[in-house]
Amino acid sequence: MIEPPTPPLNALDYQRLGERALAASDPRLAGYVGGGAGEELTLSANREAFDRWALCPRVMQGVERVDTGAQILGARLSMPVLVAPLAYLGLAAEDGETAAARAAASLGTAICVSLFTTASLGAVAAAGTGPAPWFQLYLLRDRSATRALAEQAAAAGAGALVVTVDAPRLGRRERDLRSGFTIPGDVSLPMLEAVPSRWREMSPAELFRLVDAGADWSRVAELAELAGLPLVVKGVLASADAQAACDHGAAAVIVSNHGGRQLDGARASLDALPEVVEGLRGRATVLLDGGVRRAADVVKALALGADAVLLGRPVFWALAARGEAGVAHLLGLLRDELELALALLGCAAPRDLRPEHLRNRAS
Repeated sequence: MIEPPTPPLNALDYQRLGERALAASDPRLAGYVGGGAGEELTLSANREAFDRWALCPRVMQGVERVDTGAQILGARLSMPVLVAPLAYLGLAAEDGETAAARAAASLGTAICVSLFTTASLGAVAAAGTGPAPWFQLYLLRDRSATRALAEQAAAAGAGALVVTVDAPRLGRRERDLRSGFTIPGDVSLPMLEAVPSRWREMSPAELFRLVDAGADWSRVAELAELAGLPLVVKGVLASADAQAACDHGAAAVIVSNHGGRQLDGARASLDALPEVVEGLRGRATVLLDGGVRRAADVVKALALGADAVLLGRPVFWALAARGEAGVAHLLGLLRDELELALALLGCAAPRDLRPEHLRNRAS
């Protein structure tokens, strides 16, 4: 195994360090973080999709200075990269979500807090001084609990409410089935206090029984009305679904296959992106997650029409490896990479990226 340099130079270095740190805590934990559903075809496809695109720089464009900033749902971010909702970040570091929030704030970007956070949304919001955190939830069978969660998000000053729609049931994650990994029973999930059920006794798979598997778009419209926040629908891979999300009150969609952790064989997020962008025709903000590791991935997604991307597993690895400082360093590396990539592509800002900056290697 290649020994990661000190300090790490990229997300792959942090993956090696993070997996080592997680394995020291529980040999099965690294598999839980890095694994996907089934044979992990979709997990691999997310990365392979980026590799199919080559960058096509434009030279002599007079770009002396580059601004990596972006305006997303009314918030000014230092770069079009947010921290994705990651469950159980407290397994990576004791102060999990609050450490990640402070790191994101120090780099001028936002964190999206998972429903399965090990710190309250209020604590995460108070931890950072940067852009307001977003809050991710599911449409629960208990509508009053869903409403209470939305109200808590608004009261905590969340910048957006993100509803994940691609997980009415938990995907078949065979790494965990083989290893027998389960979330430790003493992990605190403070946002679930709004759910009046025996959730403390449930495994992760059983927790998904709280999700309304029979939900339809009317539930999204209901949430949009009561939230009082920009509503983001996460987990669309088809243009028709993205349009339906907008029809029912969404201000943004996240093109996502849940990091390859739900339906194995589903298309890669990046492959679905152009179809979604074309179908929406500017009706909503479009974000993407799944497989993002480097600034080259960010610019490819933006050139294909995304307004921003979300970074998932690398944040977990960096947090496990070096805590808050690791996440801040990782995000700083990505921002520096992005500034350089834009300059070399002949772009003064992310908004200057176009499909013309890409070539499909297969064509």
